Amino acid sequence: MAFLYDILLKEFGKRAIAQVTVPPHITDNLKPRFGRRDYQQEAFQRFILCHSEEFSDKPRKPLHLLYNMATGSGKTLIMAGLMLHLYQKGYRNFLFFVNSNNIIQKTKDNFLNPQASKYLFNNKIVIDGKEVLIKEIDNFEEADNRNINLKFTTIQQLHTDLNNTKENSVTYEDFRDKKLILIADEAHHFVAGTKSGNWLGSWEDTVRQIHDANVDNILLQFTATIGTDTAALRDHYQDKIVFKYDLAEFRKDKYSKEINLIRSLYDEQDRIIQALILNLYRQELATSNNINLKPVILFKAKKTIKKSEQNKENFHRLIDDFSVAMLEKIEKTSTVPIVQKAFQFFAAKGISAREIVQRLQANFRWENCLSANNDAEAEQNQILLNTLEDENNPIRAVFAVQKLNEGWDVLNLFDIVRLYEDRDGRDGKPGKTTLAEAQLIGRGARYYPFALEEGQDKYTRKFDDDISNDLKILEDLYYHTKEDSRYISELKRALVDSGIYEDEA
Repeated sequence: MAFLYDILLKEFGKRAIAQVTVPPHITDNLKPRFGRRDYQQEAFQRFILCHSEEFSDKPRKPLHLLYNMATGSGKTLIMAGLMLHLYQKGYRNFLFFVNSNNIIQKTKDNFLNPQASKYLFNNKIVIDGKEVLIKEIDNFEEADNRNINLKFTTIQQLHTDLNNTKENSVTYEDFRDKKLILIADEAHHFVAGTKSGNWLGSWEDTVRQIHDANVDNILLQFTATIGTDTAALRDHYQDKIVFKYDLAEFRKDKYSKEINLIRSLYDEQDRIIQALILNLYRQELATSNNINLKPVILFKAKKTIKKSEQNKENFHRLIDDFSVAMLEKIEKTSTVPIVQKAFQFFAAKGISAREIVQRLQANFRWENCLSANNDAEAEQNQILLNTLEDENNPIRAVFAVQKLNEGWDVLNLFDIVRLYEDRDGRDGKPGKTTLAEAQLIGRGARYYPFALEEGQDKYTRKFDDDISNDLKILEDLYYHTKEDSRYISELKRALVDSGIYEDEA
């Protein structure tokens, strides 16, 4: 069974795909730092071929395409570029939907807020000599023919609005005589009908009805996670996946951090202290090399919000009571080489144990720590959570259960501390909790950009062949856990399967 991305390769060849011109209405309107990677260029080139050229097994109209791209590889950038391209092709109405409200808020910032650090466009968007605005709308009656009219919604709200019509809400009638671009993020959530074989009343059926309302409509889906483990799913995705760039390729191309599993027999408190030491080491090491870095730690609870809240209380108590004696215990007993390297660095720089304690107490005071345990917290704090790299963002620690496994953009997360010790795997296979942990680690593996000299690529790893280099720690994500050989084996299996980890043991 050939997927669409293979059909395109067979039909046109790698060289012909690479020679497709990405037009200036895309390249000239995106921020210069975006869209310059080869795979991102190919993502645009493949759409242009699929949209404009005829070939055997070309998907039928209305067009439905899916981008299967690794977390951190720039899915939102591709959305932005395709919006520009499709505007130039005559489209004016765009509907963005996802299954989580905090992702909506983050995406709005990326698309609508020129002051946001992750805003995707140049200050002025010019297409065919005319300035174009990105205009947020509540329904398509507000749309005009000059600008990009963009409605943001969750799939839950869209489904409710369309099936329980209220004043000013979007209705199926809105789609009858308008050609529309539908953009779905985290699209693996929208295949329940395909999985069950029962489309009636499903989110998937709602999307299909909108998509089918006009033959010129286009549905663009994006996800890092697709399942092809059943015949129904393979059939569903076969003629849709226009571009595939998974975590294994992303890591191989050096765009991600590498993963280190830090195992110890320490209790939770000492595991936390060990992570704090590495956090300060990274910061001081970066500063001494003229790199502006504020490293962040994530403290992960297993299931309950109550437990995560308790973790946060315990952490603040630890910071308040932190002492030289606690620090010296780790220095004397830690068997982790990078921790001993940190202490050697502090000694060489003349940073005393008392200074280490004081700096950590200042860095991790109460107002510099954030919870993201439920939808309300994740939504309320989404700007802080998605701008952790900004100089004016004070957050140093995040406490969470599950709400950050999807839709979280963070580059300066370097330590995840697992604050529980049980496992749910069976027969050597990872359980649901372990698979969720691997997914979270994949989000944290986004590379923090830095350059040591002019002309050096800021966005790729530099020390794969120089692993003894002190700065290698700025290219690694550390996952801190209790020593448990069965759990570690299951976690490694989940990470290897995801593509973000290569087990050398």
